Amino acid sequence: MEQFKLSDRLRSFVADIFIPQYHYPFAVPITFVQVLVTLLYLLLLHAMGLAPLKPYSLSLGERLLVPSICGSAQAVLGVWAEASAHSGMYALTMRLLPLLCVGWSHGLRLAVPPSVHLTSLITVITLTSVTITASQGLPSVEVLECLYAPLALLLHSLSLTWLAKVAETERQRHSSSHTSPFDLYFTLMVNQSLVLGFLCLLHPEGPRALGEGSWHSLLFMGYLLAILLLGALQHLLVDMAALTYSPLAAALLHTAHRLTRPLYSLL
Repeated sequence: MEQFKLSDRLRSFVADIFIPQYHYPFAVPITFVQVLVTLLYLLLLHAMGLAPLKPYSLSLGERLLVPSICGSAQAVLGVWAEASAHSGMYALTMRLLPLLCVGWSHGLRLAVPPSVHLTSLITVITLTSVTITASQGLPSVEVLECLYAPLALLLHSLSLTWLAKVAETERQRHSSSHTSPFDLYFTLMVNQSLVLGFLCLLHPEGPRALGEGSWHSLLFMGYLLAILLLGALQHLLVDMAALTYSPLAAALLHTAHRLTRPLYSLL
């Protein structure tokens, strides 16, 4: 939890400097390269024998197609919110992620959905946090953010819950030699690289991202590398929590520090 909180704060700090200073708000290319960095990291761990990976499976890739598409779109919207959204609506909306994961857990019929007591506790904490933040007011209301924030919330919650469902199915099918979480995550990243790569070819940001970057500046490249590495680490921790434990655990890992921050004002 502390490692994720630290990486999230550090990434937000670097992004707040990098994007305005270099006018580099290209969400699709940044997300695509971030996925490639994650794939390179996984392959490096495999080469070192620290995380043995099975070859890419087309059947498994098909079962992970929905979280691949949803996760890719949500990641793009997340970078877009950092670059272009300033009302705070995106961050406020994402605090509802644990509640939606609870709903999807029941909807997709996970083997062990969250209990009623845990759901009630999370509901009280979430609604209290959202109410306190909303009562303090938002700087401005942006139409695009009001549209994209709920969409990102829906996509992220569905992606995490679907990942958990696939992992659960794999454990039940192959009890003796089941597919490991790293195998599932590797397959997910291959799928996302294909989805985002195709989106980069269609999106007009692709050529602009190459032409408008300050590639001669080591400081520019250092900031960009920090954003890519920290973003890849965050997605790895959250998705692995969904694959290993539950979508609710992943959602709490992603939002716990934002949920609890307004509650300190009550103490």
